[in-house]
Amino acid sequence: MSFFFRTFAAAKVFGEFPTTGKENYLTYQNSMKEYNLTTKMHAYQWDELTDEQREVLTIAKEQTKRSYCPYSRFHVGAAAKLANGVIIRGCNQENAAYPSGLCAERSALFAAGAQYPDQPVERLAIACFTGGHFTKEPGSPCGACRQVMLETEHRYGGKMEVLLYGENEIYVFDSAADLLPLIFVSESLKG
Repeated sequence: MSFFFRTFAAAKVFGEFPTTGKENYLTYQNSMKEYNLTTKMHAYQWDELTDEQREVLTIAKEQTKRSYCPYSRFHVGAAAKLANGVIIRGCNQENAAYPSGLCAERSALFAAGAQYPDQPVERLAIACFTGGHFTKEPGSPCGACRQVMLETEHRYGGKMEVLLYGENEIYVFDSAADLLPLIFVSESLKG
């Protein structure tokens, strides 16, 4: 793909279009397909949620107070409810060497896996706090957290409901897979 684009760019700069480059570029253009990816998400107000959903969101909000984020000042809390009813708490932990920190979602999911390796995570709630208040719109997990969420779901063979808290509304996803299209799981390693 990069060859075709480089050839096309060179032709624009030098005012001529090499025959092979033009043919390759046009062939590429004619064979390109476009796909639309869609995801399903629900948006709720606090009073529209179930008691169980409000319970894990409340804990995620409380966890923002325990985060260690002196660099970003972006507090994130997470709560993972397991099949046995236990709720595991997590929050972001920053480090001056940025890659050495850990997001709230992963801290909760890794703790759940370490403490209760045989218990699926049924629900994961996430809340973000910055500038003296919770974010108006729900915060979205980073790519690494989405991958770990998907692996957690895949590990236990069931869906994990994901709740993202915002003051204006709460997003609810039926599955972590809804947050990460074109998933990469263990079957992907088989080619």
